[in-house]
Amino acid sequence: MGSLDGKVAFITGVARGQGRSHAVRLATEGADIIGIDICADIPANPYPLASREELDETIALVEATGRRILGSVADVRDFSQVKTALDAGVEEFGRLDIVCANAGIAPTSFDEVTLETELEQWNAVIDVNLSGTFHVTRAAIPHLVAGGRGGAIILTSSTAGLVGLGGLEGGGLGYASAKSGLVGMMRVLANVLAPQSIRVNTVHPTAVNTMMAVNPSMMEWVQNHPESGGPHLMNPMPVALLEPEDISGAVAFLASDEAKYITGVALPVDAGFCNKL
Repeated sequence: MGSLDGKVAFITGVARGQGRSHAVRLATEGADIIGIDICADIPANPYPLASREELDETIALVEATGRRILGSVADVRDFSQVKTALDAGVEEFGRLDIVCANAGIAPTSFDEVTLETELEQWNAVIDVNLSGTFHVTRAAIPHLVAGGRGGAIILTSSTAGLVGLGGLEGGGLGYASAKSGLVGMMRVLANVLAPQSIRVNTVHPTAVNTMMAVNPSMMEWVQNHPESGGPHLMNPMPVALLEPEDISGAVAFLASDEAKYITGVALPVDAGFCNKL
């Protein structure tokens, strides 16, 4: 028996990276999965986002665990798309217990950028990382409340949501602002939803071995912004990058009854990164 037997989880950004890892881990623990991903690029974001083929790979990986998944293409920036996909999943599986608001982008620029580019990157990252998470929670909370069984909401923030990283440019500053905003969102929701036994927490990974962290644009940005990158991004523990599965372990714990009285917590999964700053 798994720690999440009989439960249903809604996960965004599910086609690859942390979202895929979370889906497979929660399915391994017994949960059925409702998953969405944009499966298209965003012009202001310099690296490619997930494809439909990658979403299909996630579906196959979850089904290989013996659990069910309803995976669909939806953009978290569009509330109606999020709600339609989630409602279809709840109709299919009959309930909702866990929400993992994971979808996110990290636009960076290593060349000299125009104000227009900065504004585009700021708007894109706020729309996906902050407004997109609001859309996810707004669509999910009525289902969690209606179920009457409590539940768990886990918002993927970042170490940048706890310490002053990001730089002056619109993409990096927007990323840190959005990830910090998720902490405020989490704290309010944790208080408001506590009487329904719905727990809300954030996880704050250090750099993880996904396209967001290892794409050429990010590598150039780190090298060319010594005030925000370079040695400042090194973890105290002897690991350069965590793996997605390392974050999934924390997500699975927060989603389980082992964490039934843990709410309102900003949990770093960061190899000591925040503690050193």
